[in-house]
Amino acid sequence: MFNNKSLLITGGTGSFGKYFLKHILTHYPKIKKIVILSRDELKQFELENSIDKEKINKLRFFIGDIRDRDRLKSAFNGIDYVVHAAALKQVPKAEYNPDEYIKTNIIGSQNVIDAAIENKVKTVIALSTDKAAAPINLYGATKLCADKLFSSANNVIGSNNIKFSVVRYGNVLGSRGSILPFFLKQKNKSFFTITDKEMSRFNITLKEASLMVEWAFKNCVGGEIFVPKIPSFRIIDLAKSIDSKKPLKIIGVRPGEKIHEEMITSSDSFNTVNLDKNYYVILNSSNDKLNKHYLVKKKLNKVKKGFSYNSGTNSKFLSIKEIKRLIKKIK
Repeated sequence: MFNNKSLLITGGTGSFGKYFLKHILTHYPKIKKIVILSRDELKQFELENSIDKEKINKLRFFIGDIRDRDRLKSAFNGIDYVVHAAALKQVPKAEYNPDEYIKTNIIGSQNVIDAAIENKVKTVIALSTDKAAAPINLYGATKLCADKLFSSANNVIGSNNIKFSVVRYGNVLGSRGSILPFFLKQKNKSFFTITDKEMSRFNITLKEASLMVEWAFKNCVGGEIFVPKIPSFRIIDLAKSIDSKKPLKIIGVRPGEKIHEEMITSSDSFNTVNLDKNYYVILNSSNDKLNKHYLVKKKLNKVKKGFSYNSGTNSKFLSIKEIKRLIKKIK
């Protein structure tokens, strides 16, 4: 799919962006060009030096911010596919800096949409988060708004043959800002700090997330939100998998934090399709094309009314043994 085509990754020096870049370079050796768009020149320098010399000629590094509409329009020139991974994502920081999160996660997302339409990009896949479902914090609210922008962008493309879709997944174990690096730093301390003993999270690996985004490019109609069927883990089990004997210090839930996360709410159930063993799809109710594709052409069924996909009631939880195996792979 990507051979002889051009790909741009916003937030390309983040955890997902770096992994997806190397995934594409490995599996699509004939890709024409990959543009890495990010704000940090040092991270771009470090990423550039981590790529094999025979592949480096495929890369272009753009220093820029998705808040800058003109810079985006320039970067998107000649691009076929876009992965939108750039975002501000720290939940507590969002509560104290709401205007900055709105500028990046909402206005920046609209700038991505406008630049893609103007440059006649073929497909844009935007990365979302479980915190966008029934958000109680500002970060989740900005990501929900971004989801709506990308889903509804398909209604304003005019004669352009462009598709906007969203991939929504949970915690990426080991990624920058996730709980695992935090616990590993506490490994040599006298205790682990835990916000709540009941807390759970969805889990997906960078490899699984990359494969899902690649799959979404190949299968999206435009306007849908793809949700993976993935396991949950208990935060307390993650701590035990690192050191089962270390005591726990309960510090209380942080500002904007949930005990359990959701990826599909009961309100979403009215527009959610059970796609296959790997994915659910949330349809945009204003997009008839989606209904025709999934409900008529594919003859798929919607989930039961009131269904919700919650990390605390998930049918699959990772055991401590399974978490240990995942940590070894990440290390």
